[in-house]
Amino acid sequence: MAKQTKKQKALVSKLGDNQKLYAVDEAIALLKDLKSAKFDESLEVSLNLGVDPRHADQMVRGMVVLPSGTGKDVKVAVFARGDKAEAALAAGADKVGAEDLLEDMQNGNLDYGRVIATPDMMGIVGRLGKVLGPKGLMPNPKLGTVTPNVAEAVKAAKGGQIEFRVEKAGIIHGGIGKLSFSDEALRANFDAFVDAIVKAKPSGAKGKYLRKVGLSSSMGPGLKIDVAQVHGG
Repeated sequence: MAKQTKKQKALVSKLGDNQKLYAVDEAIALLKDLKSAKFDESLEVSLNLGVDPRHADQMVRGMVVLPSGTGKDVKVAVFARGDKAEAALAAGADKVGAEDLLEDMQNGNLDYGRVIATPDMMGIVGRLGKVLGPKGLMPNPKLGTVTPNVAEAVKAAKGGQIEFRVEKAGIIHGGIGKLSFSDEALRANFDAFVDAIVKAKPSGAKGKYLRKVGLSSSMGPGLKIDVAQVHGG
């Protein structure tokens, strides 16, 4: 067995029982206290849900605005023409276009966190299904990324709106800010994220919906949260 470093030993002594259930505020404070990386680590939340997303009526997907923002600069591409294109640029979009943007993406330029389109552009965007689909970037009316109001969608993407989507095993992961944020800002983001998942409970979900909650940082340990203390738990 590999020898533990001083840092790892200190971590083990601070954490003690790895089966312990933490209150949300306690976990946030502890992860900030244990911060070891030189960069500004992200705070990640994971939720185990009582759903099987292979069934359409048990899919959990949507958007949520994190009130304290994400701490990341999200690059946004918009498919629009004319006035809508100008409005998207004015709202802060990084790239706006039509056939030219299609060609650019087909050539592999896909360094975006969000792709938005006006409804009339979906004929063009549809040709990028095989490229955007696997990256989770395909514009979708249900998520508000196919919309006539592209300026509002751009502002939301830049202002802390993130997408959530349940994975095969019934787990949802999300980055809810940076460890440099205040404890209160991180707690507000945590509550908003969990609240959105609870509200998105699908009709086919049976039994207990919110089963396990975990918090971790980019380089830190994963802490189990006491679900009974979480909204909707």
